[in-house]
Amino acid sequence: MWNWLKKKLPTEHDIRQHKYLRVFGKIIHSPNYWHMHTECVARAFACGLFSGFMPIPFQMVLAAALAIVSRANLFIAVILVWFSNPLTIPPIFYFCYRVGRWVLHAPKHPFKIELSLQWLQTTFLIIWKPLLVGSVVCGIIAALLGYFGVKIVRYFMPGKH
Repeated sequence: MWNWLKKKLPTEHDIRQHKYLRVFGKIIHSPNYWHMHTECVARAFACGLFSGFMPIPFQMVLAAALAIVSRANLFIAVILVWFSNPLTIPPIFYFCYRVGRWVLHAPKHPFKIELSLQWLQTTFLIIWKPLLVGSVVCGIIAALLGYFGVKIVRYFMPGKH
């Protein structure tokens, strides 16, 4: 399975040339961020899944920064962010908002994501706190599930040593 995954992943060169990841400079050229060891992959899952739940632009940059700090596989961390995409963002963020409301015991407000200045000035100012809290809670849970999921899957794979 690892060999199949290695063949499907873009090359280090592809990632190094990505316009948003160039901000990290030569640090991403270190071979430490490209290992496919179980621990590096597990950390990458944690970084990528956590970042994908954050309601911020440039989630890939956050995933890359977390991967660098935690010495995770950089590509896997960055690519996992894409579970959060234009099609999945509304239900993901609505779920995070609901989780945040539950954690904060916040009152219910109409929730509809729009990419407009008016929405940012009105609705977002009301829902930002439950959305952020819920996103962090969901991100931490997803990161833990991803990290330990990789460890469990790898443990039961033949030829793991």
